[in-house]
Amino acid sequence: MTAQTQVQVRSHWKACLIPSEHGGWSLTLEPAALGLIVAWSWQSIAFGVAALVAFMARTPLKLVLVDIRRKRWLDRTSFALKIMLGEILIITGLAYFAFRTTDTHLIWIPFIIATPLILTELYFSMRSKSRRLLPELAGTIGISSVVAIQVLSAGQSMALAIGMWAVISGRAIAAVLYVRTQILKIHNRNFKVKHSDIGQITALVIVAMGYYFAQVSFASLLLIAGIAVFNFLAVRKPANKAKIIGIQQMIFGISVVLVTGLTV
Repeated sequence: MTAQTQVQVRSHWKACLIPSEHGGWSLTLEPAALGLIVAWSWQSIAFGVAALVAFMARTPLKLVLVDIRRKRWLDRTSFALKIMLGEILIITGLAYFAFRTTDTHLIWIPFIIATPLILTELYFSMRSKSRRLLPELAGTIGISSVVAIQVLSAGQSMALAIGMWAVISGRAIAAVLYVRTQILKIHNRNFKVKHSDIGQITALVIVAMGYYFAQVSFASLLLIAGIAVFNFLAVRKPANKAKIIGIQQMIFGISVVLVTGLTV
């Protein structure tokens, strides 16, 4: 194998295996981790790992869909297809095990609700428009449904499943709109602070509804409110570097998972 071929292979592996959305890793791991804390079981582990692999599989799937839409088939496309099929096989095996060994059919409810959200994200990804707000929120809320599936697969209540999904979704909405606004500010692009504010208010309302109508601890509600206040104030100041913003949001995510999981 020539040096140039080796470089191309490494490039294909990186493009197909490693998602470029750094924040996506956190927003995928958070619901899976929360599900393991509040509903530890083999089924919960299987669904959590499946969600992570699904997030990774989105990258080669997007490459294949984009190339099909553009009516081209490159070496990279074939490579991406092989990676995607392997990851789909893993997801199928994990899901089969989890569905066969759980005693409830309620896990289909969050799955059915999340499916159109995930398909919406894929629709925009196929058109290379996944960075837009609608697909970003749809995909984030859709993948967050894994925590509800994990809770139900472990035999826990629907109230707990809804509550955990509400907390994770609220946290994600707040983070996405805040980070988008700050990134636009960093690059001197047109931005509106109110967009971030809408995200914080929406997150607080969603989690508050989970607190009153489902199963969410007051500590989680208080933490989400604190994060909303921080984001509300921080977005009105000069933006930090993107790396610092990412670390801040990662810390918030870990805090939400731990506080919610330990106080529910």
